[in-house]
This record gives sequence, C-alpha cells and structure tokens, in this order.
Amino acid sequence: MTDTTTGQPTRRPSGAIVPVLAFAGIVVAVMQTLLVPVIKDLPELLGTAPSNATWVMTSTLLAGAVATPIMGRLGDLYGKRRMLLMSLSVMVVGSLIAGFTSDLLVMIVGRALQGFAMGAIPLGIGLMRDMLPREKLGSAMALMSSSIGVGGGLALPLAALVAQHADWHALFFLAAGLGVLSIVLTLVAVPESPMRAPGTFDVLGAIGLSAGLVLFLLPITKGSDWGWTSATTLGLFGAAAVVLVLWGVMELRVKAPLVDLRTTARRSVLFTNLASIMVGVAFYAVSLVLPQLLQLPRSTGYGLGQSMVVAGLCVAPLGLTMMFTAPVYARLSAKYGPKITLILGMLIIAIGYGAGLGLMSAAWQTIVIAVILGAGIGLAYSSLPALIVGSVPASETGAANGLNTLMRSIGTSVSSAVIGMVLANTANHVGGVAVPTMHGFRVSFLIATGAVAVGLLMALFLPRQRQAAKPQLRASSEEDAALERAHEVLGGFRGRVVDLEGTPVPRAKVTLIDRRGRQAGATLSAEDGSYALAVPAEGAYVLAAKAAGHGPLASSATHAGDDRPVELDLALPGRGAGVPA
Repeated sequence: MTDTTTGQPTRRPSGAIVPVLAFAGIVVAVMQTLLVPVIKDLPELLGTAPSNATWVMTSTLLAGAVATPIMGRLGDLYGKRRMLLMSLSVMVVGSLIAGFTSDLLVMIVGRALQGFAMGAIPLGIGLMRDMLPREKLGSAMALMSSSIGVGGGLALPLAALVAQHADWHALFFLAAGLGVLSIVLTLVAVPESPMRAPGTFDVLGAIGLSAGLVLFLLPITKGSDWGWTSATTLGLFGAAAVVLVLWGVMELRVKAPLVDLRTTARRSVLFTNLASIMVGVAFYAVSLVLPQLLQLPRSTGYGLGQSMVVAGLCVAPLGLTMMFTAPVYARLSAKYGPKITLILGMLIIAIGYGAGLGLMSAAWQTIVIAVILGAGIGLAYSSLPALIVGSVPASETGAANGLNTLMRSIGTSVSSAVIGMVLANTANHVGGVAVPTMHGFRVSFLIATGAVAVGLLMALFLPRQRQAAKPQLRASSEEDAALERAHEVLGGFRGRVVDLEGTPVPRAKVTLIDRRGRQAGATLSAEDGSYALAVPAEGAYVLAAKAAGHGPLASSATHAGDDRPVELDLALPGRGAGVPA
C-alpha cells in the first residue's frame, strides 16, 4: 500500500501541536470515567433499575471500541485532523444531549456519542508521526498514548468535586466546554497532515467489525448481570466468534481493507497488540479497587473512610505520574528501544501490585501504589505506539494505532468484568448491601499481576527493533554511500520499499524525479527496505522504484522544502502487475 500526499501545501506545525493533541486525548479519555463518582446513584437519578442504569456506562465503552479503528482508517484516507475535529464535535453534541436529560434512553444516546470520540487518540498519534521531526516523536507519542490513563485518572477527583457540590448534569456541560476548547485549539495550532492512504473506505468491513465487537463486548460487560453461563451470554459470544471469523475472511479478500490483517499478523504487531490487552487489564484494576477501598467506612475494619473528593485526589497521582513519565520514556527508548521500555514498564507494574497487597491500610499508602503503577503503566502505554509505528507503513498509522487502542479497550473491558465479578462474589452482605472485602481487593490485585506476567511473556516475543536512523550498511558502492548520507538528512523523503504483502524489499533502486523530468537523486533501499532521499527544493516530485523480481512503481508526492521529512512507503507490485500512478 502506497503513501500519497494531498498535493496541497500545509501549515508548518507550531510548537503547540504536542500539548494541543495531548489535551484532546485527555479530554476524550475523561468520558470513560466521567460518571464513576455518581455510578451508584444512577438508578435513582434516572428513575430506572440498576441493571438498566449500567447501560449508561456500557454504551460509552461500546461506541469507543467501534469508533477507534474506524476513525483511524478514515483519518488515513481523508485527513487525520479532519477526523479529529469530527470526533470532538460528536463528543460535544453527545455531552449536550446528556446534559439536558434525565431520560434513560436519551442519556444512553448521549453517552454513546461521547464514547465515539475515543478515535481521537490514534488520530493524534498519526498526526504526530506525519509532522514531527524524529527527535521529538518519541516523547510526543508517549504523551499522546498515556493520555488515556491521564484523562481517566484526573477525571476522578474533578468529577467527584463537581458531583459533590453541583447538579450531576454539570459534569456533561463541563465535558462539552472542554470539547469546544479542544476544537478551537486544534483549529488554531494543528495543521492537516499531507499524508493520504490510497483506496476507499471499506464500509462492509466497518459494519462487520462493529457487529463483531458489540457481540463480543456486550456479554463481557453484562455477563455478571445475565449470568456467565446463561443462554444469552454464551449465544452472544458464539455469534461474535462467527461474525469476526467471517469478517476476517472478507478483509483478506478486499483490496483496501479496514484493517490490513496481513500487517496485523506480523510478529511485531501481533505481540504488541496482545501485550496491550494485558496492560489494559492491569490499568483498570487499580481504578476499580482503590476508590472503593478509600471510600469504605472505617467501621468495616479495613475501609479508609475518605470522602469522594479525597478518594479521587488519592488516585489522581496515577494519571499525573503517567503524564510525567513521557519524557523519561523518550530517553530510555532512544537508548534501549521501545521493547525494553515495555518490559521495564510491566516489571514496575508487577512491583506496584505486589507492594499493593500489603499497602492498603492508610490513604498515603494508596498514593504510593498509584505513583508506582502510574510510572509502570506510563512506560508501557508509551511504548505501544512506537512499536506499532515502527512496524507498519505510514499510510496505515491511523488504522494500526486505532486497532492497538481498541486492544487496550478490550483489556479494560475484560478487567472491569472480571474484577467486578470477583468483588461481587467475595462481598459481605450487610443489611442487603454488598460490601467489598479486603480479600476481594487482594484477589483483584493478584489477577492484575497475572495479566502483567502474561503481557511480559508477549513482550519477550517481540523482535528486536532496528534503529532506522543509523542503518548498518557497508558502503560497497557509490549508491550505498549515498544511502548512508541520506539517512542523516532531516528533510526530503523517507520510508520503506515493500512488496504488496508488506515484506521489505532490499536493494531496490529509488529515483527522485523533479517536475521537469530530471533526476534529482537516487539511492538503494537497505536490508530492512528503508530508504531516504534529500530534496533540492520544495515542489512536486515523482519517486520511481524498481527491484529484481518486482514490477516498477511510480508515486507522486509534494515536499514543502523545509526540514520535515515526508514519510512515503513504496509498495512494488509483482512481475507483470500494472504500474500504479
């Protein structure tokens, strides 16, 4: 699959692009935990049964899971900034709908629209890859990836403060205001990416994936209410398996699939996504346990008797530590690679949960747990987009990171279901009210530790990352020497030469041709398929590529003439195939 540009000049990104995109990620992540402080009061507030009130939370989760890979692919096709603004706008509309109603069905619609905005996070990562120089990309993507946890952690004390001192509908108006602010900042500070993926949007693939995800996540989130062995739960799991298998078969046959399953099946992408599920499980466990422990009355013998606001403040360091971990990750990753930082992050998470088994007797101890886990989860979350971006063509960044974000969401969903079931089954019933026990809290921490152990095993199977900036080549010819020099150039075009299945094509001849038809540069691709070419001036160019055993390819692209490289992957057809323009 080949990258193309829009052919139109774009604004140079300002220094505010990273904080603005990170702020957008935090805003949409807030939607996930916005109602946690009032969740126990929702049945009374909405005048419905507790089983029905849970749909207010479930609808946001399902909408976010469906929107994330779809918006990533739409961003690759039609512009990531455009889709980011659309996601934020839908979130604002959903917030206003929810803010003006106490009707259950209308509230569910509003909350589903709020969850739709989760696609903003992979879109932000894609924008960063397209426009930031290499030396700034690592810490920027780390911050954007961590925004999921940062937003969730910071939302708890803020939402608790609002819910305790104002009408609960104020939470939605606050969310709408944050969304509008994020839209304005994006319009002012974030230019559109020139990168576009070829092809069209796979409508049937989007419908199939959406149906499969809903059928899979619905029994996970409602299984404890319906019964895990009930006909409804088992039937939905079975239907999900059938739909997702049929969807996968269809995606393998589509020329421009919603999700490139061949790329997803690569070892580096597959094990990154599997590890992401486990990190998601570990992240959500602490969000479920600590707030309940802090708010339980001291009369239970283990509860810490804190108010809703204090409980939120004690958990807030989880998100703050994740935010401050981003620059630390960038230094560690630059020296050791994202695989090592992922492993390190998981080890720190395991230490945090292990320490948590004995640190639950005072509020300050929960803060220590939150800080340790925040550091570990921050490192792990920061590593994931770097591993994905380093494994897929630039044209698939949005969709691939959307799928990775979805994997984390599946992890949090599984965590919510499993931890919720454990706490319910180990609870003491006092006066008809189920009170979680310390035994349940500790079992929950052990489950999270087990998930981290599985994730660590997945991370060990990841291949060693190569540093594309310094390829190990022997300058056996003038063209090889030119390739080594070109990799040191910040501007120009760079990317990989691959075949139609995404396999790197080494020693492919890549020629740069200017608008007058003259050769402006040439190089050979490295063993990993990477190439780099400097440009003499801004303007439109054609990159022609050819290699033994493959048909030739010509791809047009435009460079702004500054020091920002244009990422352009070149996919060579097989012998006898047509030459794409």
